[in-house]
Amino acid sequence: MSNKPLRFGIVAGEASGDLLGASLIASIKLRYPDSIFEGIAGPAMIEQGAKSLFPMDRLSVMGIVEVLGRYRELYGIRQKLAEHFKNNPPDVFIGIDAPDFNLGLEQRLHDADIKTVHYVSPSVWAWRQGRVKNIYKCTDLVLTLFPFEAEFYKKHRVPVSFVGHPLADIIPLQSDKNAARKNLSLPLESEVLALLPGSRSNELQYLSEPFLEAVKWLKKQLPNLEVIVPLANINRRQQFEEILRNTSDAPSLKLVDGQSREVMASADVVLLASGTAALEAMLLKKPMVVAYKLSPITYWIAKWLVKVKNVSLPNLLAGESLVPEYIQHEATPDNLGRAVLAYFKNPKQIKNIHHRFNDIHQSLKQDASHKAADAILGLIGKSG
Repeated sequence: MSNKPLRFGIVAGEASGDLLGASLIASIKLRYPDSIFEGIAGPAMIEQGAKSLFPMDRLSVMGIVEVLGRYRELYGIRQKLAEHFKNNPPDVFIGIDAPDFNLGLEQRLHDADIKTVHYVSPSVWAWRQGRVKNIYKCTDLVLTLFPFEAEFYKKHRVPVSFVGHPLADIIPLQSDKNAARKNLSLPLESEVLALLPGSRSNELQYLSEPFLEAVKWLKKQLPNLEVIVPLANINRRQQFEEILRNTSDAPSLKLVDGQSREVMASADVVLLASGTAALEAMLLKKPMVVAYKLSPITYWIAKWLVKVKNVSLPNLLAGESLVPEYIQHEATPDNLGRAVLAYFKNPKQIKNIHHRFNDIHQSLKQDASHKAADAILGLIGKSG
């Protein structure tokens, strides 16, 4: 019997994937402590012992036009990784999200008889549904975070396992708003709005102005409104501060570094960019208004490809338009401000959303990292 440690190739493309990867690594190491992980990792995965062959932030790019501008660099990184893993085959390769990067890498490795897993489904159920044929060819197993995704793959005969979402395991069913406010030095009795214009440069570029204009209008309607803004890192803070300096009659805001979850926990209402933050807000049971804007060319292409009515995770999981979402030209200060104000004026609506969000939270609370580890180890004939 071989005593060689298990080797895992693993690639995460952004912060949310880094957290998923770190939790997965920790779960696998509980069973196989000497396991080796290498590929592309962020700080959380590196802390768990993963070796990163390239900086993760080189993969963190969104939008068709934006990706094209970095195509040569991304292609080069993928080629080098493919050669590395072909020359040093892992027991299994795990691509975490970043489908436009990872699926191409998985195809090369799968063709070289290396087992491949794709963790976090691409949005094939929403747009570019033809990709499911490629996923079938290049992936031995898809791990989905949401149940509706698993149903889609089953219909297309793709091996799939619904594992739930790790955030649903981490975030408690009831959050403590007062404790969060004390930690952030916010008044306990004030009306508080959390403002999250995104964690990427292009998100702040497109959403900061309408968000700030909406806040200026809201402060006229709610004079005592406290607005708090978490910034993902020093680069995003500097970018947002520059935008503030160039905003006439800029509203008074409280800026904090990181702590986005605690900021949302402290709030009565959240105004945010569509993405993982919307899922976190939902798990914190926070009423929210969701917005998103892309470059005009990217949006023009995407609108012909998208097959679903809603784009935000809370609405997709609810199966209806439970929270307001405003995309592209609809993300105006007037629309955003009025939707936020409607929550403050209608406590009954907030109560209903809290109840629905609690039900969804329960459905996603599956001990996800443990289930993902089980599925991956089962694929390579190992068990806990």
